Amino acid sequence: MPHSTAIPTTVTIEDVVALVRKYARRSDLDMVWLAYDVANRAHSGQNRKSGEPYIVHPLAAAYILAGMRIDVTIIVAALLHDVPEDTAVTLESIENDFGPDVAGMVRGITKLGKLKYRGAERYIENLRKMFVAMAEDVRVMIIKFADRIHNLTTLGSLEEKKRYRIALESLEIYAPIAHRLGMGEFKGLLEDLSFPYVYPKDFERTKTLRDKLFTDAGNYIDQTLKIVRAELKEAGIHYLDAHGRKKQLYSFYQKLIKKNWEADKIYDIVALRIIVEDIADCYATLGIIHKIWRPLKGRIKDYIAQPKPNGYQSLHTTIFGPDGSVIEFQIRTREMHYEAEFGVAAHWHYDERGVKLPAKDIIWAKELAQVQKDILVNLSDLERLKVDFFRNRIFTFTPKGDVIDLPEDATPVDFAYNVHSEIGNKCAGARVNDQMVSLDTPLQSGDVVEIIVDKNRRGPSQDWLFTVKTNQARSHIKNSIKASRLTSWFKFILPQKKKSSKAV
Repeated sequence: MPHSTAIPTTVTIEDVVALVRKYARRSDLDMVWLAYDVANRAHSGQNRKSGEPYIVHPLAAAYILAGMRIDVTIIVAALLHDVPEDTAVTLESIENDFGPDVAGMVRGITKLGKLKYRGAERYIENLRKMFVAMAEDVRVMIIKFADRIHNLTTLGSLEEKKRYRIALESLEIYAPIAHRLGMGEFKGLLEDLSFPYVYPKDFERTKTLRDKLFTDAGNYIDQTLKIVRAELKEAGIHYLDAHGRKKQLYSFYQKLIKKNWEADKIYDIVALRIIVEDIADCYATLGIIHKIWRPLKGRIKDYIAQPKPNGYQSLHTTIFGPDGSVIEFQIRTREMHYEAEFGVAAHWHYDERGVKLPAKDIIWAKELAQVQKDILVNLSDLERLKVDFFRNRIFTFTPKGDVIDLPEDATPVDFAYNVHSEIGNKCAGARVNDQMVSLDTPLQSGDVVEIIVDKNRRGPSQDWLFTVKTNQARSHIKNSIKASRLTSWFKFILPQKKKSSKAV
């Protein structure tokens, strides 16, 4: 199972090496020691705002990544990530010592520089650099997440305004990007570490409520797991792990707001996870759980057959447990668990077969890098970008089963334009799950959407601009309306010119 990303109060190079030694070759350890020696000498005499030696920061970032059993080149780059920015050691020197791959990652992080809050233009420019760097090499973003997580643990040493800005940015930009990359562990850490600085009163209220509920549920969880383990053993299903976990604080807070702070309406405050050998065992385990306890209607979700857009796979079911209390189970294989916790970073995870290679391009990251060139000019543009790329995502389906990834509360019109611009322009109606709906209806994850097209339709309605959620739809609607007006203008002007020329 993945190592917890909890960070010790002080991290030493021995702590990092101890984690790396569990999965890497001896030659890899030599590279880690060499990177530490270079970084330690380069940062000698430098201190952080907290008063600690600066080397503590890259060590902490490397420790977080080593806990993921990640490719050692990424850990080496993490140890060196601030060297060219803050010291006399050059990128050329790093490339000579560690090779072009490590140097490329360090260069990507160096390009980002340190975010400086000196007006909107500087802030926007830094974000643009980050999006481009992520599209070029997503490993740069993985290191940036580890860097940011450690910075969030030491926010107390900064002035209040800066604490708030960094925490808010982490909550609104970094955490949603981690979510899009499927990195659930990092998303949760970024949110929970930022939460107390952005919404301090709500943080205290949420933490008190969750801790009380989890404490009360302690014996109940143990009892439920004991029953499940016994049933799995009797059925001959080998499980690798079975444990309960608290819902992450910020995620719990978001659900509390939606449910008007009525915690009894939230069914996954505690989730029981069962990790098994293969997909067949996932479904067999689901069957056993449903044989023991009655499932809650509408709460069985098969993310194995239909993964989430970020690649998340798991079986979820909510059941009425031993004493009638409602509890959620998540069932997945070990590989699915690594993917769920570490997302795209799992492609650089070491296992018995060595390190994996990325399975696919991060298409949306490349799209984001392209889109920001055109629309990311000021802070109001950033708000639109947050909706398109950073907001919670839903996944909907065409009648043929193709997945359409949209922001939360997107409409059938957003769906239509995501399929094709002409489908959007000619959209006359929509069926969602075989029911006719209005075009401003918010879609839900799992909806099957059929767009009804009118080939004779002249173009989109201007009213759609008030209900669509994606920049893609808004842009197409505006362009189509503009083109239609130009056509009408030419139709009006050209006959007038023709008539006057005859008169002459």
